[in-house]
Parts: sequence; structure tokens; C-alpha cells
Amino acid sequence: MTPVLEMSGVTLRRDDNTILRGVDWTVDSADRWVILGPNGAGKTTLITLASARMHPTEGTVTVLGSRLGEVDVADLRIRVGLSSAALADHIPPGERVSDVVMTAAHGVTGRWHEEYEGVDEDRAGLLLEAFGMTAYRDRQFWTLSEGERKRVQIARALMADPELLLLDEPAAGLDLGGREELLGALTELAGDRRSPAMVMVTHHVEEIPVDFTHALLLRDGQVVASGPLGDTLTEDNLSQTYGMPVRVQEFAGRWTARRAS
Repeated sequence: MTPVLEMSGVTLRRDDNTILRGVDWTVDSADRWVILGPNGAGKTTLITLASARMHPTEGTVTVLGSRLGEVDVADLRIRVGLSSAALADHIPPGERVSDVVMTAAHGVTGRWHEEYEGVDEDRAGLLLEAFGMTAYRDRQFWTLSEGERKRVQIARALMADPELLLLDEPAAGLDLGGREELLGALTELAGDRRSPAMVMVTHHVEEIPVDFTHALLLRDGQVVASGPLGDTLTEDNLSQTYGMPVRVQEFAGRWTARRAS
């Protein structure tokens, strides 16, 4: 398999705060990774590095064969699909849903003077259909529910046919129904061989879609464990990650975790 993301000895500091320490990590083209860890573990920072929106203090980050610091990151970012709360904050609230998706083809978050072709409109329409959002294409983004916005953001992340898809807490803030609808869509996406490599950040093992293949566990900016999902999501590893005894179970490809009594 071909690596789409490689990190070697990655450390990131901001002032006197070390956010990541010596991270080694490789994502191959067919992988579906979940990143787990407590608040402040460095999960979102790792995604920010992977999306070429930040450079490490030490170590190397290679995205789609290009080493950060040696390439034009503007061109590189278009090849990486990103869905995150930080990116969503830059979407004009009055933007039409179809334009929220389509503007990703130019790497912008608001339609201005860009020119789009019929093929762009068709692809945006197909992606909205895939996530059950066709009926909302002419709605303003701000009028959508949280779950509907999440689905539009993922459709947007796929617009430019990325080689790497990064999802930062896509199920955050959703109720049970919204979460399950989203996880169903992500499970279908993960099981499609045509889909890009996927990396998803979450706080909860219950939010891991079926057909995800690998896990990376972080605590205090350091890797606790990483590797195939079943080998990594052990009670010992999760207990070390969250600093308390954890009981974990898997059934039919879905996971649950709770504090051990």
C-alpha cells in the first residue's frame, strides 16, 4: 500500500506548551483510522498538521508524498478533504447549501467570483444526495440542524475528490438519531473501496463507524498505542489513555466503553 500520510518524530510546541511529543504515524491509502484520547491530548492538532494547515516544531510531516515546508500548501490542501468545526466557522451562514459543497472545488468557503461548470454542479448534487441532503440544496446553511450541517460539511470535504479525508469530531453535538444517521453514512463510505483514506477524531468509541480499520490513542500529546483496531482498542490501552479503568466491548463492528467498577 502507498502511504498518504507519514509523521516521523513530530513534536509541536506553542510558547512553553508542548502539544505533541515525538509522534510517529503512517496512514496507507486503504486505511480508515480513528483517533481517540481525552481533552487536550493533541487530537485536533494532529488533524491540523495532517491537513497541511500547520507545521511541526520538530520532525517531518509528509502528506500525499509532499513534505511540509518544501511544497505549496495551497495546492496540497485541495487534495485533502477536511471537515472540522474550525472550518465550518468560516462558512458564511447565509450561503446556499449547494454552494457550501461546490466552493470546495476552489478551496474557498464562500462563493464569490469563481466560475463553476456543470460537472461541478452535478458532483455537488450527487454528494448531497449521498448524504440525504438533496431536499436542502437551496436552503441557507444557518437554517440547518446540527446533524444536517455535519452531513453537508462531509459532502463538502469530498467535493474535490480528495486522496485523504479528515473528519474532526463529525458526530459532536448530535442526538442519538443524528449520530446514527451520520455513522450509517460514514460506514457506507468506509466500506467503499473507491473512498479515500480516512482519519476521524472522536471522544467516544461508540462513534467509530463499522469498517474502520485502525486506531491511534493519544494522551498528553504522546502516542499510547496505534495499529489495527481490534489490537489497539484493548482495556489496558484505553485505561492508560483515559487514566482510569475502562471496560470495552465490541459487537457486530460497533464498540462501547465505560468505567470499570
